[in-house]
Amino acid sequence: MRRRPEWLNAISHRLRDISYLRKWVVLGAVIGLISGLGAALFFWALELSTEFFMGTLVGFTPSSPLGEGGDPISSPERWWLLPLVVALGGLIAGLIVYRFAPEAEGHGTDAAIEAFHHGARSIRARVPLVKTIASAITIGSGGSGGREGPTAQIGAGFGSFLARLLDLDARDSRIAVASGMGAGVGAIFRAPLGGAVMAAEIPYRDGIESEALVPGFVASITAFAVFGSLVGFSPIFGEQLQATFTDPIQLVYYAIIGVAAGLTGRLYIHTFYLFHRRFGAWAAPRYLKPAIAGLAVGLMGIALPGVLGTGYGWVQASLSRETLMSIPLGVVLILPFARILATSLSIGSGGSGGVFGPGMFIGGLLGAGLWLLLEPIAPHVPLEPAAFVIVAMVALFGSIAHAPLAVMLMVAEMTGNLSMLAPAMLAIGLATLVVGDRTMYTSQLRGRADSPGHRFRMALPLMASLPARDTARSPRLVLSEDASVEMAIQMLSQHRLPGAPVVSMEGGLRGSIDLVALQAMPQSDVESGRTLGHALRLDQTIISADDSLDDALGLLVDAGRDWGPVEQDGRLIGVLSTRDILDSYRQALAGNVRRMRSVGTNRGTIVEADVAPGSALVDTTVATAPFPREAVLVSIERNDSIIVPRGDVAIKGGDRLSLFTTTESRAALLDLLADRTAEPDRPPGPGDVDEPQPA
Repeated sequence: MRRRPEWLNAISHRLRDISYLRKWVVLGAVIGLISGLGAALFFWALELSTEFFMGTLVGFTPSSPLGEGGDPISSPERWWLLPLVVALGGLIAGLIVYRFAPEAEGHGTDAAIEAFHHGARSIRARVPLVKTIASAITIGSGGSGGREGPTAQIGAGFGSFLARLLDLDARDSRIAVASGMGAGVGAIFRAPLGGAVMAAEIPYRDGIESEALVPGFVASITAFAVFGSLVGFSPIFGEQLQATFTDPIQLVYYAIIGVAAGLTGRLYIHTFYLFHRRFGAWAAPRYLKPAIAGLAVGLMGIALPGVLGTGYGWVQASLSRETLMSIPLGVVLILPFARILATSLSIGSGGSGGVFGPGMFIGGLLGAGLWLLLEPIAPHVPLEPAAFVIVAMVALFGSIAHAPLAVMLMVAEMTGNLSMLAPAMLAIGLATLVVGDRTMYTSQLRGRADSPGHRFRMALPLMASLPARDTARSPRLVLSEDASVEMAIQMLSQHRLPGAPVVSMEGGLRGSIDLVALQAMPQSDVESGRTLGHALRLDQTIISADDSLDDALGLLVDAGRDWGPVEQDGRLIGVLSTRDILDSYRQALAGNVRRMRSVGTNRGTIVEADVAPGSALVDTTVATAPFPREAVLVSIERNDSIIVPRGDVAIKGGDRLSLFTTTESRAALLDLLADRTAEPDRPPGPGDVDEPQPA
């Protein structure tokens, strides 16, 4: 590992020292800037791809929404080429994905949610680029997909890169990924508020990541400003001011829309994942599957051009009574279900694109079809179909994404109309009831308590206040990457250790090695003198010094490990085991000490502590109490009353003290507060050695 530049270390330290709000104004703006640029690049790439595949090869100009040119619905000149062109696009995209980044297949938003929960710093830098190119080719050649998946992965990918670059802790890394995801989606749909809320809402089915809201606002508005400056600020579907809600009787129709949207949403989820499983089980080469699916979508497109590409132009046409009436009723009624099939083929086969855009199409055309059926026969139906279309878009995808607030806001921003929020709330509530626990994003978790990033904080809340650096122990053995495998086995066996950290010649932390993995190597490799740096892949389960113990424990549990090295600024500062974490937790629990917030710098901390009955502080006065020199008593809470800590005030068992102290004095303070009559016995651990021993 190359040593991090000092200027980068300085930035990392500065970010840790400043407040949450100030930090995320800076980081959110940077994430938003790159997300907005990435969304614009994808938009242009999609335009170029569409112009080549559809325009040059097929002689077809797909219809577009009002905010992007407003091209009307038309038919392809060389319609017989459609199956071949869509298949060609699927083949090229499949080859790119499976050659350079297999994780870029499918709908990118789900991959971004997966990274949020299980590896916020693990998204490879190449993934956003591969996703951009593959999605532009898939959708531009006629595949049925949405634009939000690629832009979500672009934003999330940069958030992950920034987390690695600045050595952000686990909590901030998750927020960076969520903010990038929301910024990308908000930019491409020109819906910054909806994108920001989506960053907080989309990770869970029944919860919200409240910590991501403010960063999401900053990142999303920055991305929108950048994207709008380059592409335009107009709402995608123009301002649909003709859609209004003034007749309460119409709520009956919106309730019908909600139920219909819920049922259709369930069909969308079922069909998509049915095809996803079938294609996954098929023995054909992975890069060929999107091509074969593209051939089928192209055949569908000959009869129903509305299934090709994003289909936003058809949604635009359905918003107007005049243009909707010009489309045959049968086409409007069948298009939502044809789009479900086309999207399941294009993306479920391993193609690259999003599922949000097709969901908007399915919902919009479903609403248009219901309006066409009800308008001639039912009273109080709106004169224009826009109201039905808007509400159905919200209800369908908001329910299957379990992001009702975000989708409501996004559709309102995309149509320039806030007046339909009230009926949309009714429809999305009923649709969510019908959909139940089913979700379009399989990486979503039920709530924060189920997230690896929060499960230990929920179960053991005190852990969130204890930093890893305070619990880390000096390692009994440190191996150099140029040590031979044979020497490493001997030293690990000699010290009776299951593994050890590995550092570079310059002192940078490279990872860790396990004795079992070394012993499993062929004997010829062991005796050949191969070094650790070239023998096998080092384990990269590394804990940051600023990670809280709940984040550290979650990292170790997810990796299936009992211990891991702790690093700061790329250098080893100790090791931490699950036993160390639990011992530290029990010690803190005994004194009921919890870290409240950082003050000034990383070295200053305010803590609250209950004085144990057997503590050395009991019956001493404030003036005579043996506090560490660096600790300052701020207040005493006794029987729900606050006592000013004058020198003659006696300290009693059970008092809650608020103190300002330094990191260095924290251990002495914990010892002072503990019950001296109930010292827990602790057997020596594998990290109990004074100094590391180099290999």
